[in-house]
Amino acid sequence: MPTQSTVSKIIIYEQPLNERIRTFLRLEFLFKNLDLALKGDSELDHRDVVQALSAILSVFDRSDLKQEIIKELERIITNLSALENTPGVDKQALEELLADLDQIVDAIQVNKSAIGQPLRENDFLYSIRQRSSIPGGTCDFDLPAYHYWLQHSPLEKRNQQLLAWAKQFDSIQNAIKITLGLIRGSTGFTPKTATEGFYQQSLNSNQATQLIRIRIPCETTYYPEISGGKHRFTVRFMQFDINQRSQQYSEDVEFSLSCCSM
Repeated sequence: MPTQSTVSKIIIYEQPLNERIRTFLRLEFLFKNLDLALKGDSELDHRDVVQALSAILSVFDRSDLKQEIIKELERIITNLSALENTPGVDKQALEELLADLDQIVDAIQVNKSAIGQPLRENDFLYSIRQRSSIPGGTCDFDLPAYHYWLQHSPLEKRNQQLLAWAKQFDSIQNAIKITLGLIRGSTGFTPKTATEGFYQQSLNSNQATQLIRIRIPCETTYYPEISGGKHRFTVRFMQFDINQRSQQYSEDVEFSLSCCSM
């Protein structure tokens, strides 16, 4: 997943190396879309909110995902707790972080039902989700009740309803944000060279790498394709061409690499 920094004019590309982090990155992407749409007041903005909520609900159709998130949080709490007596560690900051993580775990566990279950049981949202898989299936004549809600309900009331729906995912969103933030911050970037656009590296067998991050300048004409597993990963830098299939870059590429594990 590429992220762009306008200050330093770089792009960061990310590749998850397990299914759990892959799901977390997808949820992060959906939550960003949700937060952006919630800032708007137009009909299209509110459609985007409902679409993002529907997509998040679809991710949580996996019955085990709630426990997966809790397991990842508990694993991180265990790893961080082991640092309490490490010289140089800011104990107060660590204690505050551990308290935040414990609070998030409690908030997720206290709700015994599935994540977003009240939204699944909402007939209005259910009708929209049913039609969303059809191209143009949520247009006015397909869902007149949806059209009425978008056109006739007061803006303030509609915004309150959308915020109430989104709030059901607050604990999950916080869990994803903190988890990915800690994983990304676990390892710094180091300079590397891809010979003729190709780079390969073995991974530490004693500690599972969760995320590969590659940083390149915005002005480059190439992008990385990353693939990997438990033992090694490869990077191919591809020359971007919007009109034809990309080809591997033929010159050496200087880039920055971070292999993240927490």
